[in-house]
Amino acid sequence: MIEDIQIREWFYSEKNHNKNEIVKALDVEYAHIKLENEDDLYLTKYGLPFLENLRPENFWTDKNWFNENFTRLSGTSSIYKIKTKRINGRCKDIVIKWNRMGQDIPGAEYCEELMSAEFNSPFEEFSLVMELGNTMSNSSGKIIIQKPLAIYVPSKPQKLWQTGRKEYKIRLKIRSHKEITLDMHRSYAVIYEWLKGIDAAFACREGVLDEKLMESLTLNAEEKIEKEGFIVRDRKPQHVIIRPEGGDFLRDRQGKILCGLVDFELLDRTPEREEMVKKAKRTDYLKRQRDRFTIEIPRKFHPHLHHVNIFGVDYVYGHVESTKGRLWVAGKDPYLFDYFLPERWKQAPKTKLSQHRAIYYTVTKDNIHLVWKFSMVGLQPDMDPFKEDEQKILAYGCNSPFEEVSLAVELSCKGIATIYPRAIYMTGTETEISDNLFDNSRYESHKDYFTPDGMPILMKNRDYITIWGYWNGPDEKLAAKDGDFYEGVNALHAYREGVITREEYLNLLRVGKERLSKVGIEDLNLRGRHILISFDSKGTLITDERGLPEIRICNFEFLKK
Repeated sequence: MIEDIQIREWFYSEKNHNKNEIVKALDVEYAHIKLENEDDLYLTKYGLPFLENLRPENFWTDKNWFNENFTRLSGTSSIYKIKTKRINGRCKDIVIKWNRMGQDIPGAEYCEELMSAEFNSPFEEFSLVMELGNTMSNSSGKIIIQKPLAIYVPSKPQKLWQTGRKEYKIRLKIRSHKEITLDMHRSYAVIYEWLKGIDAAFACREGVLDEKLMESLTLNAEEKIEKEGFIVRDRKPQHVIIRPEGGDFLRDRQGKILCGLVDFELLDRTPEREEMVKKAKRTDYLKRQRDRFTIEIPRKFHPHLHHVNIFGVDYVYGHVESTKGRLWVAGKDPYLFDYFLPERWKQAPKTKLSQHRAIYYTVTKDNIHLVWKFSMVGLQPDMDPFKEDEQKILAYGCNSPFEEVSLAVELSCKGIATIYPRAIYMTGTETEISDNLFDNSRYESHKDYFTPDGMPILMKNRDYITIWGYWNGPDEKLAAKDGDFYEGVNALHAYREGVITREEYLNLLRVGKERLSKVGIEDLNLRGRHILISFDSKGTLITDERGLPEIRICNFEFLKK
């Protein structure tokens, strides 16, 4: 995320604020500009300094300029080298290539390696190229990777036969892109910085390279990126760029010919790297969760994020550009923010955990196990006003998400185990609560609390979702060694399944009530579903220092101090 701060600073500058947006797709952030004619331009951190040059009227849509300043490049796709117009004293040599996602790969039926391959979408391509570039910059085997500048999407729709796409293929691509919407009827162009030099195949035809050296350079480039965990499924000498220099070629410090690599529409990770990336992300996440409340607040926060403290709990707060909502991530670590963007968990396959409530278990695209549920704040509890214990609940009302998280953190600090609060999400769409169901108490008690941008933290016309870690072991344990998971079972389910007896069940409720009471807290609606017990991977019940089942509080809606 650090490397994309320049995009955030651009977005939050006075000139651009509220005109454009930031889009994040497959771990790459883009400055997204909606042009006057409804065309779209997505600029990477490399393209942003050349924003004006990369506006289509400065290289593509001005046909007179284009005809005088383009060169058609060899290849089976539509690819051009173009010099942009001079803007603010500078021009830029670029390569524009029309993306072929959803199309058949030419010659795939004759090549086993291509039979299972698919053209990358522009966002897949840029994500992989950025990752490859970062990896190669830290590698001893130097190879220059062409820099991706922008993705250009003309607004004019086209029929599928015009684009050459197969409908079933493009629909699969659309479904695989959770963070950004692909349009099957629009064309997409990737724009790269021109890499100076000539390709190895051209050099061979011109007699500058012999065929043996051409093949050696091509194979060497493939071996270098494969060593780093990448593969280009259509390896060609046309993809290898060398630079003639004084009767020789530009060479690296070891005296070897320095090569560049272009054309990444069939770039992919090796299976080993794919697994390594997933594991590394999860390991990083687990360590950050362990330390989220204990780390020092960064001196310079990311421009789009803010540190806030609500009811004694630290959060990283920010806008959710994709939904126009708001997000509070528990802790002080800004790097955790993106893990809880709704596009990473809300659209993932989910399992409903309650017959009566919107509570779901899901595994995010980052392989993080979460439970998320709609908050009942603003709704009158579904209780009987003529029953004494339920009267107390009606009088108290439902805790807000911020109260729930605060209570969970307070209990944990006082030695009472709870599930882990991860984040609070406020939806961007407006909702209404019927007057006969509405409870105004929390909006009154929260009226003096505002976000850094001046909004009330609790708004009557918004839904709130609380996000909790799915209990499968202590954060400290998983951060030290991922795996060997615990299984959490609520006390009522354990009794119904015959795991514990009636007496043990009632004792768990009694112990839970006593422990809460000792720290000045009461569960006004204590149920067996509110208490978890845990089993290790061998099925052994986890017990505390007294030999009693270790209990963990997992519901905070009606906890009252």
